[in-house]
Amino acid sequence: MDFNSRRITAIIENALLEDRATSDATSYACIDPSQRASATILAKQDCILAGIGCVGRIFDVYAALDGAVTSHYEVTSHTEIFDGVRLHKGQSIAVIQHNARVILSCERVMLNFLQRMSGIATLTRKFVDAVSGTKARILDTRKTAPGLRVIDKYAVRCGGGQNHRLDLSDGVLLKNNHIALAGGIVPALERAVRNRRGSQPIEVEVRTMSELEDALAHGAEAVLLDNMSPEDVRRAVERCAQLNPRIPVECSGGIRLENVRAYAETGVDFISIGLLTHSTHAADMSLRVAPV
Repeated sequence: MDFNSRRITAIIENALLEDRATSDATSYACIDPSQRASATILAKQDCILAGIGCVGRIFDVYAALDGAVTSHYEVTSHTEIFDGVRLHKGQSIAVIQHNARVILSCERVMLNFLQRMSGIATLTRKFVDAVSGTKARILDTRKTAPGLRVIDKYAVRCGGGQNHRLDLSDGVLLKNNHIALAGGIVPALERAVRNRRGSQPIEVEVRTMSELEDALAHGAEAVLLDNMSPEDVRRAVERCAQLNPRIPVECSGGIRLENVRAYAETGVDFISIGLLTHSTHAADMSLRVAPV
């Protein structure tokens, strides 16, 4: 992840502007403007780390927003601390040396990024571990927080998952509403094959074995089995292997930690899970500050 990219910079800038970090009334009222501090970010639970690169970048963007801030800062961490690593409760993530007012003004934005991203990475790792030993790979979806997709999907990768489509331009996926408006799977596929841009693969969402047969017979290059039971997914995987053993098979819908192993053992290639990003719990972290 390039935390210096324009996209990430814009996300961080919007977060600081939303919090009006450069107009922190409390820190202005009670903290000497020349006071420096040392702040330690701590993990308060076992988790997978994601977003460590945003810490220093937040201070850079803050400085750009507040032209009066020129004080030097340092962010240090142990060599074994990096995105994707497993943290233990009480472990130090990073130590910050900076102007005390700036640390306090950026504290919430900094923790919001780290906690959300690490929460997504932690949940993803649980799903990845749950399917270990099978061929199934865990995918995310587009069910991300508005404006935060790039960091949500990065956090999934930190947890060992893989990214599905980044956006609507990233491949053709015929879902039930597309199929309904096009008049069925067959006309939808015919149009998609004729009108797709370049060599974009065409994936078709199916909900029954009959729909699967239609998709396989009329040009589907990947199939998404939606809201099927593990038993039906197994049947569908076997049918795909008979007709086209190289076609990727994905399943989604109603998949949780309690049943993901059953889906993985059907032989499916991919399992896409929306709750990785739309229902994650933030990892518990804190920032402790002391004067220097």
